[in-house]
Amino acid sequence: MDLIDAHIHFWDPERLHYAWLEGIPALHRRFTPESLPDGRQRYVFVQADCRADETWAEIAWVTELAQHHPVLGVVAYAPLHEGVAARPELERLAGHELVVGVRRLLQGQPESLLNSEELASGVNMLAEFGLTFDACVTHQQLPAVTTLAASCPHVTIVLDHLGKPDVARRRLDPWGADLAALAENPNVVCKLSGLTTEADHDAWTPADLRPYLEHALTCFGPERCLVGSDWPVATLATSYERWFDVLLEFLADLPSPAREAILAGNASRVYGL
Repeated sequence: MDLIDAHIHFWDPERLHYAWLEGIPALHRRFTPESLPDGRQRYVFVQADCRADETWAEIAWVTELAQHHPVLGVVAYAPLHEGVAARPELERLAGHELVVGVRRLLQGQPESLLNSEELASGVNMLAEFGLTFDACVTHQQLPAVTTLAASCPHVTIVLDHLGKPDVARRRLDPWGADLAALAENPNVVCKLSGLTTEADHDAWTPADLRPYLEHALTCFGPERCLVGSDWPVATLATSYERWFDVLLEFLADLPSPAREAILAGNASRVYGL
């Protein structure tokens, strides 16, 4: 089975600074590819929100890891909220052989930032450099991503974690309607990832997750869905193997071409791997 895990993180708090990890003891340690199960999976590394001035140190470290592990691409941080002032950084990122996209975390940010002209300008510039934009938001922020996607039609926007629906409370709305509206923008694709940490960490079942996976697949179709583990964040609620068991069971009834596209082909195309 060809599998590209399109959303994985590695970090080492002794090497770089991750302020957000300090309140999560279970994650506040080194996580590298050596900790993952052996298999044929390949990886797209997504920036792990280290200190902004350590962006290039993070890229350099992951580039070292890629010499020994199948890391195919890097989604790096860039200050897209600075608008055109981010151009020199984007030029530099585009020149790196592993960098395939950019993520400026939007989760928890004010609506004024998500709706700002500066952010739209920064995201729009990605098209010039052939880079994607990973949008990591909560379900309440999906309408703002829809507006952003419409204003940046030439940029591929990758929605992380299905927009983080409220799985723990089993709420489908308004997330469901907002996801459908976002999917009307043909430049948006969706990662089937990150659901277990939005569910009850200790008691979730595959049946709890299925309505969200089904709706995302209906909205985006198999040609615009890709898979990711969100490891090691996901270890708060699941193992690497169990998450992919859930996904493989969910996808089992699809025709082989659709299943193969979701598991690897779409990630390869979207990120230009």
